[in-house]
Amino acid sequence: MINLYPAARTLLFQLEAEAAHHLALSQLQALESSGLLKHLLDKPVADPITVMGLRLFNRVGLAAGLDKQAAHIDAFARLGFGFIEVGTVTPRAQPGNPKPRMFRLKNHQALINRLGFNNEGLDAFLCHVRARQWQGPIGLNIGKNASTPIEQADEDYLRCLDAVHAHADYVTVNISSPNTKNLRQLQASDALESLLNKLRKSCDALDARKGSKVPIALKIAPDLEFDQIDEIARLLQRHAIDGVIATNTTLAREQVKDSAHAAEVGGLSGAPLLEASNKVISRLRSALGPDFPIIGVGGILSKEDALQKIKAGANLVQIYTGLIYKGPKLIYETAKYLRDYSSKAMG
Repeated sequence: MINLYPAARTLLFQLEAEAAHHLALSQLQALESSGLLKHLLDKPVADPITVMGLRLFNRVGLAAGLDKQAAHIDAFARLGFGFIEVGTVTPRAQPGNPKPRMFRLKNHQALINRLGFNNEGLDAFLCHVRARQWQGPIGLNIGKNASTPIEQADEDYLRCLDAVHAHADYVTVNISSPNTKNLRQLQASDALESLLNKLRKSCDALDARKGSKVPIALKIAPDLEFDQIDEIARLLQRHAIDGVIATNTTLAREQVKDSAHAAEVGGLSGAPLLEASNKVISRLRSALGPDFPIIGVGGILSKEDALQKIKAGANLVQIYTGLIYKGPKLIYETAKYLRDYSSKAMG
C-alpha cells in the first residue's frame, strides 16, 4: 500500500470539515474512475464470515453516513471493506440542518455533526445503488424526513423499506440519530413495539414476493440505560429482527469538555465514543444471548479498538470517523488483525 493519506489529510484538514468531506469523496471517486485507486492499495483481506445469513468478505464494514447518497459504493469497496452500508435515505429529498454542521475535535480524534439526514431522496439514492459495479454485500440505511411528525414516522420507514428492499442485501432502520428532532423517541418501548411489528410484517411480505430473505437491522444510540437496552433486546427478539448495530453518535460531552467545539449541538463520534458503545454492545450480548448478530461501531481508531468491540460481543465492526483520521490503511490493518485473532481463537 502506498500510504498517501497522511499528506492528503494535512491538506483536507485545512478546509472546513464538510467541504473537506465532499472534496475527499470527489477525489476518491476520480481515482476509482481512472483505474488508479487499485494500484495504491493492498489486496483486500479475505476473511469470509456469514452473519445475518449474508456471506461477507471480511469483518470490517463501512458505517452509514460517509456515503449518504450511495454515490461512491465502488470507490469505497476498492478500499477493502467486507461490506458497505450507505444512507441514511429518507422518502423525500431534504437539505438537512443549516451549515456549519460538522466540526473536527482534532485533539480527541473526534467529530461532531448535526447534518440531519441530508440526502437526495429515494429515487436518486436507488439510482446510485443500481449503478454500482461492486456486487458485494450492501446495506441500505433508512430514516424519516424531518418534516414528518414523529407520530407518522412509521409511514416513512415503511415507504423506504418498500422501495429499497429489492436492492438491499440488508436494511438498517436508523432510529438513533440525534440530529432529527424527536427521532430517538422511537427507541421507547411502545413506539418501538409498533414500528418493529409493522416493519417485520412488511418485510416478510416483501421477502415472499422476492423469493429471498432480506435481513433487517436496528441501529441504536449509545445514550441508553441498561434497562432500556434490555427492553430493546426483548423487542428485537420478539419481532424476529435479524441484527442490531451499536451504536450511533453520542450526545455526551464529558470526554471532550475542554474542546472549543464541545458546546456544538450534534452527535459526537470518534475515539471518545469507544467505551460507551462497547458498554452497549456488552449489555446487548448479555441480553440477546450468544447467537444474535451484533455490528459494533463507534470509536474505532485502531485495530486494537476493533478487537475490543469483538471481545465485547460484536460479530462485525464498522468504521466512519476512524477512516477520516487514519485513512484506508486502518481498514486493511483491522481486517487482517481480526482475521488473525479469529484464527488463533479457533485454533
